[in-house]
Amino acid sequence: MSLHELFTTFANNLLPILLIAATGYILGKTLTVDSRTIGRIVFYIFSPLLVFNLMVTSQLNFGQAITTVKFTAAVIAIMGVLAFIFGKIFQLERPQLLAVILTVAFGNTGNYGLPLVKFAFGDEALAVASIFYVTTTILFNTVGVIIASLGHSGLKSAILGVFKLPIVYGVILALLVKTTGFQIPVPLSRTIEIAANGAIPLMIILLGLELTKIEWSHSFRALGVGVLTKLILGPIVGLLLASLFGLQGHSHQGSVIEAAMPAAVANTVIATEYKLEPSLVTAIVFLGTILSPLTLTPLIVFLSR
Repeated sequence: MSLHELFTTFANNLLPILLIAATGYILGKTLTVDSRTIGRIVFYIFSPLLVFNLMVTSQLNFGQAITTVKFTAAVIAIMGVLAFIFGKIFQLERPQLLAVILTVAFGNTGNYGLPLVKFAFGDEALAVASIFYVTTTILFNTVGVIIASLGHSGLKSAILGVFKLPIVYGVILALLVKTTGFQIPVPLSRTIEIAANGAIPLMIILLGLELTKIEWSHSFRALGVGVLTKLILGPIVGLLLASLFGLQGHSHQGSVIEAAMPAAVANTVIATEYKLEPSLVTAIVFLGTILSPLTLTPLIVFLSR
């Protein structure tokens, strides 16, 4: 793994994403941009159509999709447990411990993960990554909300909230199209394709906009635990579980990259909503995103071999 190989991999795969995200960051700092509105557009329109298009056009079968769902759930569970263990070792207070568990368990598999997988490994790996993203989204809006709420939200309301996720219906419709062999009319298929092609650039811009909300935390011990656990152990857990689940080829590449992503920007929204150390969570998200090329670049090189 030469320095030249690492630099080329970074420049071709990570740098384009970071440059576009930087554009969104600068835009958010210099102009009054409503990132919440853009986020809703991505959430309600672009993300569901992107996932639908990927699932319909890919060669991914039902068995592979189920395996990816199991792999994703295992990654999130193990990362959450590891965050709990390290949090206890470093004697973090309860709010800090829960904040670290949340950020370590749920990575940025959408805004950051999907474009990275596409650039590095292509559309077939992207189809697998989209299943990882959907599963993460569902678990984040149930388990993640319960963790953040500290008992303020019941299990029933969190589960019912899943049915408010447009991306879930995108998956259901895609499965129906795949199993029935239904031919989507050309005008509709082209509409979906246009929206799907615009989803990833908009996601990256949104990533930059969301990073403008950074608040630095004075909980440096918790910050270090959150960032280092996610960036260092994420790739290791991903690789070990991929071997355990027998993932190969594009499934292996897409799944491991998603497992290695830094903390999700969405964590900041939940942390702010439930007053769960929002400054600590945003600091973990920001610092993890900035440092992520240090771990993701060699991981991409390794997975490419």
